[in-house]
Amino acid sequence: MATTAEQMRAWRGPVIFSFGFRPFFLGAAVWAALAMVLWIAMLAGKIALPTAFDAVSWHAHAFLFGYLPAVVAGFLLTAVPNWTGRLPIVGWPLAALFSLWVAGRVAVTLSAYLTPLSVAVIDLAMPVALAALIAREIVAGKNWRNLIVLAMLVALILGNGVFHYEAARGVYAAQGYGLRIGLGAAMMMIAVIGGRVVPSFTRNYLVKQQSATLPVPPMQRFDKLALLALLAGLLFWLAAPVSGFTAALLALAGALHAARLSRWAGLRTLRDPLVVVLHLAYAFVPLGALALAAGIAWPGAAGLGAVQHLWMAGAIGLMTVAVMTRASLGHTGQALWAGPGTVTIYVTLFLAVILRVFAGLFPAFAATVYALSGLFWIAGFTGFALLYGPLLLRARPAKSR
Repeated sequence: MATTAEQMRAWRGPVIFSFGFRPFFLGAAVWAALAMVLWIAMLAGKIALPTAFDAVSWHAHAFLFGYLPAVVAGFLLTAVPNWTGRLPIVGWPLAALFSLWVAGRVAVTLSAYLTPLSVAVIDLAMPVALAALIAREIVAGKNWRNLIVLAMLVALILGNGVFHYEAARGVYAAQGYGLRIGLGAAMMMIAVIGGRVVPSFTRNYLVKQQSATLPVPPMQRFDKLALLALLAGLLFWLAAPVSGFTAALLALAGALHAARLSRWAGLRTLRDPLVVVLHLAYAFVPLGALALAAGIAWPGAAGLGAVQHLWMAGAIGLMTVAVMTRASLGHTGQALWAGPGTVTIYVTLFLAVILRVFAGLFPAFAATVYALSGLFWIAGFTGFALLYGPLLLRARPAKSR
């Protein structure tokens, strides 16, 4: 049987389809920037997209169910072969999967010309196909411990389906069950997968630095308790989003995950931006939980959109970019070091999150700050496309013998 490297070398088509992270990471970055350009133009009244979704719901869907599944696909199609020992999906099957994702973005944006059912079917085709592929690989490789990752992907798909159903019924889907299911699935993905990679990469760095302090190994009893608390908080937020008990559970989950993060020795990694950004991104998980709990307990203290963006833009946006930059460097044969361009990407996206939250807290400045936040967001993802696009579009350098 051919090895992964042999299979990649045997592919004679475009380099971008030689490994799963290449098309999906680049496509995700381009879409994140483009969707924000369209959103700013919509807010300014310059354009009106031919979408059946209301403007805010289109914006929320474009990121949570458009951008995020692309990053998840790129990550899983690259990681699962390592988990299972089986060959990756490359070539035309990968191109077909990527084409399904592109078709979904077009269908949702032009949904005014299509039936709700056809839009949902086209949009769900890629994540459903991805889930089927991942399930096949996990079962064939008997990699049962990662069935939890498949379960979270299925939950993300379910949230997307419910979002489409709510939008078709004329419900304000941007604050509906579908969004909460999808956002909850995303937070669990970050908590589970991030809970593995953040301490692991931190340990690797600190060992090289001969540090006497190392992060606590992942998935200890405390980690499992923190994950269960977050899952409980998210489930109650789904069912009873304004309940005082929900607020209490989210506050507990936030405190536990803040303590979990503190066990990973993040302050000792300040010299390595590739590691620091993982800790910073994960910090938005407890921050978002605590802010959401406060918003439920004290309605009107902060706009719901501002609070949710701690998770949507902060945790998801920054964590996915942290993973995309690190994986792109590693899998294209580059040194695992964040240069000035990569650091600038991190800084602009962090500023975009902070400004978006500020806009919700101080409505008097909202219009100007919204636009500024959007521009930083566009700059960050455009920067990724420009800086990492050439790496993703060309073959990995051959190793010298």
